[in-house]
Amino acid sequence: MRRPLVLLLIGLLASCHRGPPPNPHYVLGAPYQADGVWYYPRESYELTQTGLATVYGSGHPDLTTDGEAFDQTALAAAHQTLQLPAIARITNLENGRQVVVRINDRGPETPHRLLEVTRRTATLLGFSSDGVARVRLEVLAEQSQAAVDAVPGAPTLQIAAAPRGEVTQTDLPPPGSAAPARTTTSAPTPEQSTAPAPPMRLPESVTQVAPDPGQLFIQLSSFQGYQYAAMQRARVAGLGASVVNRTENGALVFRVIVGPFTTVQQADSVLDQVLAAGVTDARIVVE
Repeated sequence: MRRPLVLLLIGLLASCHRGPPPNPHYVLGAPYQADGVWYYPRESYELTQTGLATVYGSGHPDLTTDGEAFDQTALAAAHQTLQLPAIARITNLENGRQVVVRINDRGPETPHRLLEVTRRTATLLGFSSDGVARVRLEVLAEQSQAAVDAVPGAPTLQIAAAPRGEVTQTDLPPPGSAAPARTTTSAPTPEQSTAPAPPMRLPESVTQVAPDPGQLFIQLSSFQGYQYAAMQRARVAGLGASVVNRTENGALVFRVIVGPFTTVQQADSVLDQVLAAGVTDARIVVE
C-alpha cells in the first residue's frame, strides 16, 4: 500500500522541479544593456567576426533566449546581436578545428568576449584549459534562413534597410552605442530558403583547417573620414592607439586600433581602459 504513495510523491516532486517546456521561436529583440554596454540586435545572414569565445558556466536557465532547451552537450552558442536562431561555423584559430553550431541564446554578458559556447562545443574545438579561445564566427546564410523559417515568430515582410556592418560613420559614435567586432557588411536577407530546416540538435562533425592564431587587437570604431578616426585616437592617446585604413566594399575606411597584445589578460585590461574612456563599442579582435 505504501509503494503507490511513494511513487506518487516522487512524481509530484519531479513535476515541481520540471522547468518550462521548450517553445522555439524567432527572436531579435530591442536594444539592451549588459555590463554597462548597449547592444543593438539586428538580422545578419553573412556576418563574419573574430574575437574570443568562452564556455558557459553553471546556473543557466532551462531555456535559451529563443525558447529552446539549454543543453551543454549540444553544439550551440550565444551571440549578443544576431537573430535567433542562426547557424554558424566557428573556427578555433589556435588549432584550426571547425564545427557548425546553432546560435540560440543571448550572450556573453561582457564586451570582452564574442561568443559563449556549450561545453561540448568547446571540447570538440579543443579549447585550452582556461576555457578561452581565439575564434572566427561565420554565419551560414542559407542554413540560417532555413532555421528561421522553421520556427514561428519571424517577420514575414522583408524590409530593405542599409546594413550597419562595421561602425562606418562620419562622426564619433554616440555614448553607449555598441557594434560587433570585425564585422563585414551583410547582404540582404533572402526571402525564403530552399535548404531543409537544420535539426535542433546539430550533428557532431569536426573539420580541420590550418591554424591561424593571429594577434589580439582592440578595435575601437571605423570611420569614412580620417579626421574622425584621429579624434577618437586622441581620446585614448595614452594607450598607443593607431589609425589604419583598408578598403571595404569598395570604400576606404579608417579604423582605430590598439595592440597587438601577447596575452588575453593584457587585451582584457586595456579594453577596460578603453571602455572607461567612453568608447563603448570597442571589442577584442583577432587579426
